[in-house]
Amino acid sequence: MADDRNPLSEPDDSARTSDAANRLNAARINTAVPHSARIWNYLLGGKDNYPVDRLAGDKVSEVFPGMVDIARHSRHMLARTVRFLAGEAGIRQFLDIGTGLPTVDNTHEVAQRVAPESRIVYVDNDPLVLVHAQALLTSTPEGATDYIEADVRDPELILEAAGKTLDFSRPTALMLMGILGLVSDYDETRSIVNRLMSALPSGSYLALYDGADTDPAYVQAMRRHNSGSGVVPYTPRSPELIAGYFEGLELLEPGIVSVTRWRPDPNPWGEAPEVACAGGVARKP
Repeated sequence: MADDRNPLSEPDDSARTSDAANRLNAARINTAVPHSARIWNYLLGGKDNYPVDRLAGDKVSEVFPGMVDIARHSRHMLARTVRFLAGEAGIRQFLDIGTGLPTVDNTHEVAQRVAPESRIVYVDNDPLVLVHAQALLTSTPEGATDYIEADVRDPELILEAAGKTLDFSRPTALMLMGILGLVSDYDETRSIVNRLMSALPSGSYLALYDGADTDPAYVQAMRRHNSGSGVVPYTPRSPELIAGYFEGLELLEPGIVSVTRWRPDPNPWGEAPEVACAGGVARKP
């Protein structure tokens, strides 16, 4: 028998569950302490942030006005990387850790524009991101998206949960875009990358960038940011240390470079300037 109930007046159980979960997660958001995902959202021109996040972003920009350029250029590299992986590399699975808040050209949008059957799992640990996960969890009928609330420091938990959506017997792109700087110990970051990549088969890819210590003004801005109350410190690293994440992998051209120099799209204004954010893409042999 057809169900003739008014869906607006009687939401189904899944809708009620989703609404309840969103209310619970919204209650967990601490608007008194700045959060990296919300600060980044503010720098990108988004509106999913609070006065404390805008204040933190403004303090960094006062010391280092180029911070907005880093945010925007790194976002552009993400889009170019996903376009390459879903296109030329033929990847159909993406594990995007440290996804942040939804903005334009999210990983699933770029990937599924190229290959509608792409499957994407996002990972973040900010309750506000979880509240907005419904915006992320839109997929083509042929593909899939999912969201996991987890910390990058717990690779095994991430892999177990992501395995419900992704098939780790098939090549997968691991994306760690700007997240490892939030882990202060370099040895721990190397361990995180190794544990995640070890679970992926041959033919998988690592796509990664992080803040680089190549600009003294940026390093000083990060010191100022890190001295703020309640913030999670961010550690810029040298391009040589960032290159260490790709050890044992086949690094693609042009290697470890500023995000503006990783396979840039042609533009009429010439080559973009280097920024203090470096990374690359590599294939697991």
